[in-house]
Amino acid sequence: MGDEWILRAEDKHLAGVYQKFPVSIVRGKGALVYDAEGKEYIDCMGGYGVSLVGHCHPRVVEAIRKQSQTLITCHGSFYNDRRAELLEKLVKISPKGLERAFLCNSGTEAVECALKAAIKYTGRSEIISMVRGYHGKTAGSLSATWNPKYRRPFEPLISKNFRFIPYGRLERAEEAITERAAAVILEPIQGEGGVHLPPEGYLEGLREICDDRGVTLIFDEVQTGFGRTGRMWASQHWNVTPDIMCVAKAMGGGLPIGATLGRDEIISSLRTGEHTSTFGGNPLACAAASATIDIILEEDLCGRAESLGRYFMRLLRGMVEEFEVLREVRGLGLMIGLESRLPIRRVLLRALEEGLILLYSGRNVIRFLPPLVIESKHLARAAEILEGIFADEERSLEEGKAPSA
Repeated sequence: MGDEWILRAEDKHLAGVYQKFPVSIVRGKGALVYDAEGKEYIDCMGGYGVSLVGHCHPRVVEAIRKQSQTLITCHGSFYNDRRAELLEKLVKISPKGLERAFLCNSGTEAVECALKAAIKYTGRSEIISMVRGYHGKTAGSLSATWNPKYRRPFEPLISKNFRFIPYGRLERAEEAITERAAAVILEPIQGEGGVHLPPEGYLEGLREICDDRGVTLIFDEVQTGFGRTGRMWASQHWNVTPDIMCVAKAMGGGLPIGATLGRDEIISSLRTGEHTSTFGGNPLACAAASATIDIILEEDLCGRAESLGRYFMRLLRGMVEEFEVLREVRGLGLMIGLESRLPIRRVLLRALEEGLILLYSGRNVIRFLPPLVIESKHLARAAEILEGIFADEERSLEEGKAPSA
């Protein structure tokens, strides 16, 4: 069966909540994926950062195969060997002091737990979040997410205890963070907001303010974690340790799993029954996550992200210098944003035709979250495709044609 049947079936039966691209992906290996007709694509989206160790990494596949024949599910009310193994590995690679974890199934669930733990631990009610910040779409995480397009339709569900301050403005944080605040939550590097890095001294300053006022500092490393930025955790670039850290996306090598890691006294403030998950910490996902951590460490994917990121950003900066339609490239490791002066939807669709899958971040930023196992030749080809597309975009503007939509 080809692409047409797949597209028709999903359009007919699936809730229309995703911005769809007219391609069906049916197979993947490493940094390459294939549609139902067999066409090959370089995957620079990586399932929104999920496929960090590549599609169908043999060690993840083997871990899933082996565990699926042993035990697939085991509720948290029982102990389990695969869960225990993952917890030990996860705590070992986490920032010092984050030694207790809640296991869940996604990033938004990890954020929900973090918010509840901060409120329970401090006995306070106010949460400070960031303009352009993104933390998920369930009720608590949506309350912490800034973008009005996500919030407006669900105002009755959104907590009034959340305040938003500009990301990167330490003086505004000084004013806003008071003894009423239970927590400050932010992405060390903003992802959906456009791949924005913190100014020098910003994360360190937030840490000092939170310490001074007894406020819990939460880092959402759902997108930035597990080596994406060239370090295991983005916060390590600035030597700042949060009180709570939320992780997911890349954690399971493609399987749904997330975790909320925190200081013992904070996570332990949640008592029996106050926050649980039926599928959280199931043996199948834990086995995949354990294999993923091993791969990241043994294949030095952090180092690979750092070196390949420098290489790719050099190519992209060359394009920024060449084309007026491009404004800036920014990022760390293989978490990169390329900002255009024009909307980029047509660029993404053109790239698909050329065999390149890209991710948007707002209307005018292309976000790159490729697998860290991607090869330099694939990044060079991605840059070549983009160069051709932006050359066409520039010519169209010079000839007075309508800009991209």
